[in-house]
Amino acid sequence: MLIDDSDILPEALPVEDFKAHLRLGRGFTGDTVQDAVLEGFLRAALSAVEGRTGKVLLTRDLTWTVPDWTGDTRQVLPVGPLVMVNELALLDADGAVTVVDPARFRVERDLHFPALYGRSAGLPQPSADGSIRVRFTAGFGPGWSDIPADLAQAVMLLAAHYYENREATGLGQGCMPFGVTSLIERYRPMRLFSGGRA
Repeated sequence: MLIDDSDILPEALPVEDFKAHLRLGRGFTGDTVQDAVLEGFLRAALSAVEGRTGKVLLTRDLTWTVPDWTGDTRQVLPVGPLVMVNELALLDADGAVTVVDPARFRVERDLHFPALYGRSAGLPQPSADGSIRVRFTAGFGPGWSDIPADLAQAVMLLAAHYYENREATGLGQGCMPFGVTSLIERYRPMRLFSGGRA
């Protein structure tokens, strides 16, 4: 379970740039009436691009809870780019928390597969019926200008697609414009399983 612990502030979203992208009229009385709607489309597009790429675009704090590690010495985090691990904790069946000493693990900051590595004795193990909680910060940066240009453009294109098709009911599930798909392709993680790609 991955939970977003911090909100994206409205001022972090490029609403004015999005208006220019859509070529909406500006400088008129009441030209901010659509701001909340445009912000909603930007948030939806941002979420969709993050979901497709496994990348957190604007820096946020997240909490990831899992019942067990996938390996004894290495655990890949669900999203990147990783800024820092704020806390690693073991929870027992009753919810009691034991914070793990940071000296017991190290962090690898990889764009696609940031990971935790156990030191000497491996990753600390949860008790029976317990779980593991990792609190971490991820993202390219706090401002829109920190996002790589191609990903920022993909968000703009997708938000515009949502805006222009806001009355449509026949779009297929998972429909994403080709321009967006091509812009995000290099950020999508490639996993290798038994010699094949996924």
